[in-house]
Amino acid sequence: MRFVAVLNSGGGTLRTMDLDAFAATLRDRLGEAGHTVDVRIVEGSGLMDALRQAVASPDTDVILAGGGDGTISAAAGVVMDTDKTLAVLPAGTMNLFARSLGMPLDLDSAIAALATGTVKEVDVATANGTPFVHQYSVGLHAKLVKIRDEMTFSSRLGKIGASVRATFATLVRPPSMLVSIDIDGTEILVRASGIGVTNNLFGEGHLPYADHPDGGTLGVYVTTARRLPHLLSALLHMLVGQWRRNAHVEIHTGRQVVLKFTRLHKRHRCVIDGELSPIEHKTTIRIHPKSLRVLVPA
Repeated sequence: MRFVAVLNSGGGTLRTMDLDAFAATLRDRLGEAGHTVDVRIVEGSGLMDALRQAVASPDTDVILAGGGDGTISAAAGVVMDTDKTLAVLPAGTMNLFARSLGMPLDLDSAIAALATGTVKEVDVATANGTPFVHQYSVGLHAKLVKIRDEMTFSSRLGKIGASVRATFATLVRPPSMLVSIDIDGTEILVRASGIGVTNNLFGEGHLPYADHPDGGTLGVYVTTARRLPHLLSALLHMLVGQWRRNAHVEIHTGRQVVLKFTRLHKRHRCVIDGELSPIEHKTTIRIHPKSLRVLVPA
């Protein structure tokens, strides 16, 4: 197959690597399996243009995206509903979508898996038309990301440390939102500290990612906890994949979710696959079953 590899030089572990040497390794390893590879190393500001150019090329079969979850989400949004295939090189902090696809997290092993991989169709979700492969979230997660992004770090471990500090700052003063949630035509009104709408339900017993990325449904996770002990309990259950055991987390499923927010302040944000974005007063989230072709381990 003909690969175009787009590597985000500022994404995850790639920011501390010798990318020219890594690009040579990528060409050699995939070339040994009979593939051709055009490697393009870009900064974050040039990522979208590079992805669009790769998809527009009639000579390209596979778009290989290297970076964190934000990079992979951007690539998925460009590749979905085309005849191209997305290959995920997990070079981020959490690599949650890569985990859903069963990708090895070690880069050498990931390259080997892609060299002999097979094509599978999986789902993508959209929030007011913006594609995402993992989660749209408001409240706790958005505040955490906002605080973390104001910190300085230069490595994967530094980002993890900043996330821990931001988590405790968020839990000490949790947000509170009054939100109308319409799920496939059934409306509920909740006061929540956090809401996450996910591209398929999270699996049990591990970090929050979907076991079945082609399940065809949205997961809706509503956290109602306000007191610190309850928030810590919800966080622990989230980290070990035991959402259903927590009395302060409601779980729903559907194919379309409409969130209507009241009393939004200009400082409020949402998070779409790890990236902060402005909140719209009405957000419609839809699942698009099997709209993305991905390369997965054989």
